[in-house]
Parts: sequence; structure tokens; C-alpha cells
Amino acid sequence: MVIAEVKALIKKEIKTEWQQRYAFGGMLLYIASTVFVCKLSFNTIDSPLTWSALFWIIMLFAAVNAVTKSFLAENAGRTLYLYTLASAQSIIVAKIIYNSLLMLLLSVICFGVYALLLGNPVTNSWLFFATVIVGNLGFASLLTMVSAIAAKAANNFSLMAILSFPIMLPLILTLIKLTKFAIDGIALSVCIKYLLTAFCINIIIVVLAYMLFPYLWRD
Repeated sequence: MVIAEVKALIKKEIKTEWQQRYAFGGMLLYIASTVFVCKLSFNTIDSPLTWSALFWIIMLFAAVNAVTKSFLAENAGRTLYLYTLASAQSIIVAKIIYNSLLMLLLSVICFGVYALLLGNPVTNSWLFFATVIVGNLGFASLLTMVSAIAAKAANNFSLMAILSFPIMLPLILTLIKLTKFAIDGIALSVCIKYLLTAFCINIIIVVLAYMLFPYLWRD
């Protein structure tokens, strides 16, 4: 893997996203409309668990819409072109980094709209910020790899759900618990084991993607 290759591939992803900015606008519309429906349904949310669960459910479906197109949107000609220009490791690392940044941007926008309409009960901002970063990395890395597998399986979306659900479930449950802790104002030292659990899940996903993607890419 060459750093220059990764930088060039990230720039390519940004240009592609800009050319298809209607898709990004659709994601923003989804976030705004979903939060607005939650506002109409609940008016106010008093339970920290409900607040955090709704937030991460919205982010999960936003991640599915944003990240799964990483490989599903690539046509055969572009895939072959990338195959001749860069290594498989550079491609998967670049896509994970780009999707993580995209998810971070979407989470900031989602939190802004969410807090505006449903209130901001978060008292431990540092813990919430760390949880958002870990969660975005987990969503981006897992869905990027699953998107690559589904692209090789004739764009089978049901395969994506089957592969991602077993790993996504413990991750999102941990994120919901951490967000509840951030709302309750529990000290970071008490929550560190949950952060480490989510971080370790992310590391495992990234390492497996880095090691296994070349075999998938070569097929």
C-alpha cells in the first residue's frame, strides 16, 4: 500500500461524490425527514435509552444508503481501470477512510437536526464524540467490505443484510449503551471498557478487510 495511492483514490471518491451530489442530497433529505417524523411521533423524548436508540437507528440506515454504494455503484470498466492503477490494499483503505469521513459528516448533520427538533440531553460531550467516531468507523469499515462482497455476488442486497447483521448487532448495542452513558453523565473511566469493545470490533473488521480484500479483488 502506497500513501500516494490512497490519497489519489480518496480524491477520486470525493470527485465522484460531487458528480453524484444528488445522492448526498437524498441522504440529507432522509435524515431530516426521519428526524421530523420522530418529532411528530414523540414530540419530546424523556428516556435517554429511547433518544440514543433512535439516533443510532437513523445513523445505521443512513450508513447503509451512504456506504453500500462504494462497490455496487462501480461498473466493470472502472473496476478494471482501478485494478491496473492501484493495489487492492490501497483501494479498500481509501474507501474505508472516505466512507468514515462521509459518515462523520452525516452524523454531525444528523445530530444537529436531531438536537434541534428533539433536544440535546447529552451531558458528557467527550464520551458522545468518541462514541460517534468509533461508531462511524465501524459502520464504514463493515459496510464497505460487505459492499465489496455483494458486488461480486451480482449485487445481492439480501447477502449484505445476512453478512452485516451478526457483526452490526453487538456494535450498535454497544453504541446505544455508550450514548446513554453520555446522556446520564457517567464518567469516561467507567465507560472505557465499552469504548474498547467497540474499538476492538472496528480493528478486527479493518484488519480482516485489509487481509481478505485482495483475494476478493483478484477474483
